[in-house]
Amino acid sequence: MYQNKVVLGDCVLYLGDCLAVMKDMPDKSVDAVITDPPYGMNLDTKFSKRPLSKRAMDKHPVQRDYEPVIGDDAKFDPAPLLNKAKEVFLFGGDYFADSLPSGGSWIVWDKRDGLGDFDYSSSEFELCWSKQKHHRKIIRQRWFGLCGTESQDVKKRVHPTQKPIQVMKWLIENYTHEGDTILDPFMGSGTTGVACVQTGRNFIGIEIDAGYFKIAEKRIHDAQQQMRLPI
Repeated sequence: MYQNKVVLGDCVLYLGDCLAVMKDMPDKSVDAVITDPPYGMNLDTKFSKRPLSKRAMDKHPVQRDYEPVIGDDAKFDPAPLLNKAKEVFLFGGDYFADSLPSGGSWIVWDKRDGLGDFDYSSSEFELCWSKQKHHRKIIRQRWFGLCGTESQDVKKRVHPTQKPIQVMKWLIENYTHEGDTILDPFMGSGTTGVACVQTGRNFIGIEIDAGYFKIAEKRIHDAQQQMRLPI
C-alpha cells in the first residue's frame, strides 16, 4: 500500500501511490482535501534552459532544474478524491474540467496582486475548483511562478509547481476550522502540510516521489519546531 509512514505530531505522511493509500480511507474521513494534482501537462522541469525576458532575469537571475513530477504525463481523474471530504479544492481544475461533476465553484488566484506592468514568464492567474458552491473569491498573492517563492528567493524553491504557503493558508483559514483534518494526496514539497501546522489543523499527506517526500518531511518538521519557539 505504501513504502513508508511518518508521524510528526498531528501530521501523518505516507510515501506511496495515493490511490493505494486512499483505499483504506473511508468516504468523508477527512474535513477537506486541498491539493495541486498533476494534470497531464508533462511539465518540462529543466527550467534553466527556459529563456526569460531581460527584465525578468534582472529581477530573478537564478533558475533551477527539478525532478519530473510523477503522473504528469497522463490526464488527471479527480473521481477518487471527491468523496473523501465535504470540502475539496483542486488547483488546475480548468485542465480537467470535463472530468469534474456539475455544480461547484471556482476560486481565482491572482498572481499579480496589483503589480503593474511586468513581463511574466508564466500565467498571471490560476484557477482552483471547489466541490461546494461557494461565493466567487479571489486569492491575492503575488507570485513569480518558476522565478521565486514567498520571499521571491528562487534558492528556497524546492519543487517545480510549488505553491506559496500563504495561498494554502488562505484556503485553510477560509473554509476549515482549527482541529480539522486536511488531506493532500499529492503532497509534493509539503506546502499544504506547513500551512496546516501554522493554522492548527491536522494533516495527512501522500507523496509518491521519495525525494520530494523527504523534502516535505523536513519542511513540516521545521515548521512544527518553529511553532514551538517561545514568543
